[in-house]
Amino acid sequence: MPAPDHRLDHSYLGALTGPVSDELQRELRARLPQTLRAAAVLLPIVLRPQAPSLLLTLRSTGLRNHAGQISFPGGRVEADDPDLAAAALRETHEEIGIEAAAIEPIGFLPDHIVQSGYRVTPVVALVQPHFTLRTDSNEVAEVFELPLAFALARASYRTRRRNLHGLELELWELPFGERRIWGATAGILMNLCESVAGSAA
Repeated sequence: MPAPDHRLDHSYLGALTGPVSDELQRELRARLPQTLRAAAVLLPIVLRPQAPSLLLTLRSTGLRNHAGQISFPGGRVEADDPDLAAAALRETHEEIGIEAAAIEPIGFLPDHIVQSGYRVTPVVALVQPHFTLRTDSNEVAEVFELPLAFALARASYRTRRRNLHGLELELWELPFGERRIWGATAGILMNLCESVAGSAA
């Protein structure tokens, strides 16, 4: 599996839609901490016989950061994690109970830089469907699956303007039934959509 690319100019800023002006890029990067903390999330493609899906979590409302948001399993890289993939696998097991033996990491998407000061590396992985979920209710309120074909269709996405720290920004959103996927999770999904479309071109 190729190594992830951590160059800042190859990273995405949250869920910003492109193209983003150089001036806005400079303004947003100036607001980031001087040292970014490493984090890894698992982008789990569940190999369902009928059609593959993506596994997502709804974060518990009591969490300090991103409470109540839809996210991928994952979190901060710890000192004893051998690498980013291992961190994503550990966090996935801690949050929703899926054993590493059921997961096959296959690659990385570009980093996403979030305003809380984390450099989030998405680890794309294939997941065998015969797993048992054991959620940590302190971190995860719910687990659900999103059809992969839906996530890979650009028409599924919309944009929304939001005021973030005094800046008017246009961000990606992915509505799915009554759910609204936004923030870095929507940005990562759009990046997956564009990456697959680019590789198929």
